[in-house]
Amino acid sequence: MPIRHAIWKVGTKPEPLAEVSLGKEALLEQMITEDPTILSDRWLLIGRQVRTTHGGFIDLLALNQDGQLIVIELKRDMTPREVVAQALDYASWVQELKADDIASIYSRFSGGGSLGDIFRQRFSLPLDEEQLNGSHQIVIVASSLDLSTERIVNYLNRMDIAINVIFFQVFQDGSSQYLSRAWLIDPVETESKATAGPAGERGEWNGEYYVSFGQSGDRDWKEAVKFGFISGGGGRWYSQTLFMLSPGDRVWVNIPQQGYVGVGKVTGGAVRASEFKVNVDGVERSLLDVAQSNYHRQFNDDEEKSEYFVPVEWICTKPINEAVSEVGFFGNQNTVARPKTHKWNHTIEQLKQRFGVN
Repeated sequence: MPIRHAIWKVGTKPEPLAEVSLGKEALLEQMITEDPTILSDRWLLIGRQVRTTHGGFIDLLALNQDGQLIVIELKRDMTPREVVAQALDYASWVQELKADDIASIYSRFSGGGSLGDIFRQRFSLPLDEEQLNGSHQIVIVASSLDLSTERIVNYLNRMDIAINVIFFQVFQDGSSQYLSRAWLIDPVETESKATAGPAGERGEWNGEYYVSFGQSGDRDWKEAVKFGFISGGGGRWYSQTLFMLSPGDRVWVNIPQQGYVGVGKVTGGAVRASEFKVNVDGVERSLLDVAQSNYHRQFNDDEEKSEYFVPVEWICTKPINEAVSEVGFFGNQNTVARPKTHKWNHTIEQLKQRFGVN
């Protein structure tokens, strides 16, 4: 059914805020341009009113840290079928963009800025041109949503098209207005779908899970090897995919910018940092009591931002200075992924040889 929600002012007698119209959706586009985190804190805005060779203009174009392009279309006054068809048409154009094309789009948007420089500044990572535009997402921004749009978008998702809707409502409280946001589909699911690879180029999943281990002050690979775990935290985007894993699943661990450092078998489900126990000299103890790294301890009481852990029985591990990395290997910033690309199949076949795994 169409997405609708309401806001109440907290008090002994709750008062509902009146829903009002934002007026022109151009204002919403301007607000997003000024603060892209209104859509997502994981995206870098690289273009506005981007001219396509198909004769139209993409409202907004963004990039995430994995090099995925996000086509963002405002519904404006179009019918659901029109806006979805237009977004798909724009995505067909975006799919063909090369690294130089994308850099030029950002240069025009920023007034001469460097895409590589802003990417490193935003994500603290170098821009990997090989991964750039390896996949893309479609996001429709709507001030209202109807059953027709919902049916179409859900159908496309079932057909493995990474498409989603962000629904905005505006509420009035005296002279102040407040903007609320809701996603039609969990954005983590949409990003994971895009990570699996372009819908038309996917094969069968090989049953092997990819894991990105964020080596930093918040977590340490040596401790992950010693105590047997993988982890992620700091927000739902970083921990939610850990719940894809079940006992018996095999994971291949990559440290971004370093290479693959381990393969192991999952032995349990994801749990919060405060609940994760490890065996130390035959005694079960909380990992946080024996670990040296931070593991987002400041968020222990925050269910969304807390670090989450998955126990792993290691089959083979390597120190970071012996990480396995080759040109053409699959890489991604999602904590856990189930890639269906030929690159992932190639990567696994090579890793099996390097790690001595059947």
